[in-house]
Amino acid sequence: QVNSKQGEPPCKEKHAVLLSPVGKLEISGCEAGLHEIKLPKMIVLPSGAESPGTCEVCEGAEEMTEPLKQCSAWLHAYFCEPARTASLPVPAFHHPLLQQDSFTGQVLRTLLRDVKFGEAVSYKQLADLAGNSRAARAVGGAMRSNPIPIIIPCHRVIRSSGQSGNYGGGSLMKEWLLSHEKLQKEKLA
Repeated sequence: QVNSKQGEPPCKEKHAVLLSPVGKLEISGCEAGLHEIKLPKMIVLPSGAESPGTCEVCEGAEEMTEPLKQCSAWLHAYFCEPARTASLPVPAFHHPLLQQDSFTGQVLRTLLRDVKFGEAVSYKQLADLAGNSRAARAVGGAMRSNPIPIIIPCHRVIRSSGQSGNYGGGSLMKEWLLSHEKLQKEKLA
């Protein structure tokens, strides 16, 4: 249950589950926007990262709000036809963290806007882009609290050394997402 601004009634949250190449993704949101994408923990890498995957709604399709439908369409494109993600609308977000004017919100919005499919940035580079070059550690904190992974691509933030670093869905998931994007980008080149 995500509460809106003080004094507003809590929103009516709806849930759906999508079956994706990385496992079951749980999405939640209301009429106002997307609340969260929950990633499964990957124990083993799925095979066939180079073949087009699927991403289909397997639970909750009948009561999806417009933002959940947009989220589902965006994730389907991400896994199956990545070139289409650029032309699809990103669903509205309705999570308190993304509605506040905080450094975390600023970092997540910057990441969404500036770091494109198949690219990667270091924590320090992202801190620079968000307007505070000395806040690389705070960028790490912002990545940990990202409620909308994949769409807000925190998997594209890596260590300055080139190592992938931590990820909420686990290092295998991060490696898979980065590899998926690299392969898809090479196909388009």
